[in-house]
This record gives sequence, structure tokens and C-alpha cells, in this order.
Amino acid sequence: MAENILENSLLIERRIEVESAIESVVESSLSGTYAPAMELAREILLAGGKRIRPVLTLLAYELAGGDVRDEVLDFAVATELIHTATLIHDDIYDGAKLRRGVQTLHEKHGLDHAIIGGDFLFVMGFGLGGRYEERVVRIMADTCAAIAAGELKQIQHISDLSTTPEDYYEIVRGKTAGPFASACECAAIIAGSSDRDALLLREFGMELGIAFQLVDDILDLTGDERMGKARGTDIHEGKMTLPIIHALTLLHGDSRRILADVLAEFRDDRWDELEALLEQGDSFGYCRILIHNHLERALNHLYEFPQSEVRDVLEAMTRQVMTRNE
Repeated sequence: MAENILENSLLIERRIEVESAIESVVESSLSGTYAPAMELAREILLAGGKRIRPVLTLLAYELAGGDVRDEVLDFAVATELIHTATLIHDDIYDGAKLRRGVQTLHEKHGLDHAIIGGDFLFVMGFGLGGRYEERVVRIMADTCAAIAAGELKQIQHISDLSTTPEDYYEIVRGKTAGPFASACECAAIIAGSSDRDALLLREFGMELGIAFQLVDDILDLTGDERMGKARGTDIHEGKMTLPIIHALTLLHGDSRRILADVLAEFRDDRWDELEALLEQGDSFGYCRILIHNHLERALNHLYEFPQSEVRDVLEAMTRQVMTRNE
């Protein structure tokens, strides 16, 4: 893929479609009985974001043979509304001050308003997604239940040095990768694809979502500005990301004890210590190997579909995740 994916005309068109559809939902809600709730939620909803889930939904729909994008657009918007709802609630229990460059709802309007704003977007998302066939609605419901279970498991493992890679993957499959997978699978169902193609797209989304989260874990530790948040947010919040889990597993003796102390009493002046310990355990290298493996599996699922412009864009998006952590 010689063409920069960010400049691909098809991808730009799909992003414009998504933004237009989201703005339309906001405008229609602002003129109705839901106006106070949407007034509350719209700032974070319209503050940008990657829009990966809705764009992925549109592209998966087309790859699966769908040719009337209006049929899937409501579902694509639903994925973004539900995602934004989870971010609002995430920010509450993380105590975050900024999201997408603007004040979080609980910082600006208070805890009670933020909870209502998140609940409202969940309801709006299900209102749009509920228009589809029962199978799609069931997948949506299962996905949201898995997000909740993943959140609870993550909370249970805050600052838990005994957290295993298996624990981590269970959390990620529920919170991050599951929504990627279900967006792709439901798009295929709406397109009227075969069960085989729907499963292939689900597995593609799952592998892509896992890799995406692993990259975020690395970027949080390296302080990449593309994260849109302060370096080490996960460390300060006690979240057990895979580089940390790997280092805790690989290091022994004094190195393991020092790492445990750094995590227990973390301050910004201990970054050099933390980085040295992660390098000693080759934890970044380990995670980069896993990222590569997950993305290769994602591409193998993608290659089961005939070559097309849409497949090329999805391939380029996947490869961009590979380079995002380099």
C-alpha cells in the first residue's frame, strides 16, 4: 500500500458520512424532548475521536457485499454512541479531567450529570441498533454485557501484581476487541452475507482490536502525543497492562522487587527506573511481537475475501496499526 491511508479518498468519504450521520442525530435530538440530555452529551460526542468503529462498520458492510450503505449507517452510528457512552463512564471512575481535548462531563457538569449523559448515549445507541434483526440486537447486547464484565474485571485487578496475561486478554476481549469484532460481524449480517463471511469478519475485528489495545498500552508508557492523554495514565491509575504484566512475570529477585515498589509508589520522577526495568525484561519487544502476530492473523482473515478497493483500505488500516507503535 503505497498510498497514505489517511489520504485515501474512500476512507475520507466514509469518515465524512459517519460525521454527517452523527451530527444529524445530534441536531434532531436537540430539537426534541431529548434536548437537555443531548445538550449535555454532544460536546464530547462531537469533539472528534478516531471514529474507528463506525468507519470499520461501513467498510466491513461493503466487503461483505452490501451495496446500500444507508442500510447500515444507523448501526454504524450506534457503535459510536455506545462507545462514547463507555468513555464517559470510564472517565468517571478513572477520575479523568480531559477526553478528546475537552473537559470530561463529570469535571464540567458534575458526577450526576455525567452518569445521565452516558446513560442517554447508551439508550440512543440501542435505539438505533434496535431497528435491526434480532440476531444483530442480540450481538449488540452481548457485546455491551462483555464490556461491563471486562470493566469489572479490570477494576478487580487494579494494582494487582498477580494479574496474568490470561486476565489481561479477557479484559481486552471484552472492553476493546469485542466491540471491533461485533461491529464487523453485524455489518456482514446486515449486508446479507454468509455465516462464513460474518465469522471471518468477526475474527478480523477481534484480532485488530486486540492489537489496537496492545499498541495503546505501549504508547501510554512511551508518552506518544497521539494518545491524547498524559503519559502514564494507566500506570497512575494502577491498570495492569501487558508490558507491566510481562515484566512482573520475567523479572526476578531485586529487579522484581524494585518493579513492584515503582508500581506501588509511582511518581513521574521514577520513569527512568520503570523504563529500565521494562527494557531489562524486553517487555516492549514481547508486546510488539504479539501485535505483529495479531495483525498477521487479522490480515489472513481479510485475505479470504476477493481483492477490492475496500479490502485494500482495510488492509492499509491494519498495517497502519503495525506502524503506529514504531
